[in-house]
Amino acid sequence: MAYGQFAYIYDRLMEDMPYAQWLRFIRQCWEAYGKPETVADLGCGTGNLAIPLAQSGLRVIGIDLSEHMLAVARDKAERKQSTFPFARGGEIVWAQMDMREWEPAEPVDSVISCCDCLNYLREAEELADAFRCTYAALRPGGTFIFDMHTQHQLKTYADMQPFVLNDDEIAYIWTSELDEERCEIEHELSIFVKESMWESAGSERRSKPKAGIAGERYIRIDETHVQRAYPLDQLEALLKEAGFRFVRQYADFTRREPTERTERAFFVCRKED
Repeated sequence: MAYGQFAYIYDRLMEDMPYAQWLRFIRQCWEAYGKPETVADLGCGTGNLAIPLAQSGLRVIGIDLSEHMLAVARDKAERKQSTFPFARGGEIVWAQMDMREWEPAEPVDSVISCCDCLNYLREAEELADAFRCTYAALRPGGTFIFDMHTQHQLKTYADMQPFVLNDDEIAYIWTSELDEERCEIEHELSIFVKESMWESAGSERRSKPKAGIAGERYIRIDETHVQRAYPLDQLEALLKEAGFRFVRQYADFTRREPTERTERAFFVCRKED
């Protein structure tokens, strides 16, 4: 998905996301199954996980389909490195690739994909392609750690919508419509960004918004996001078809097994030696 203008306000909208919990969960998995030296962050967005991993001394490939997300990530990494240099060995390479057909220059020790990126693959065949590419990209003994929204979570979104944010600098109206047969949800967002915030959020690469709201001087950005959730046993079957023999499922940033009430399912897979 190409995010366009949305990429430049993404961090403001996502500032409450539990990035620290993702990092803690990932590191716990690496403690159990082997700490990597090279990591691919699949669907890296604006680098909220890739950058701290590089700061800790890992060599990271940040992979995303959106050139705008990567532009924000690159600028942010440069700013952060000027005040908090990467630990010895740490570095980031940014790569615009499709997770359904990605391939690193060299195999990596671990692949992560967080913040329900894989829910954007709306056909089982697309997931199968992503899993096969990931398996091929890993060194023997390498790990694949990812999370996805569950079917329960998408149904909860549909039941609880609409969602509204009304802050001083940014506001949105967010509605959702669920296709129950496919367990596929379409999110429609109308986002209103104060012009002064837009001007301070940016990058030389950012294009000027096409329209504003008269009087209040807010910029309006309209976004549509579509995700699909899959039965967890189907996901495990696809992983095993891709070659993974070691597959574990966990619930909501814990080491507990998923239940019918799990919102975010985590998978930890290992490519056998």
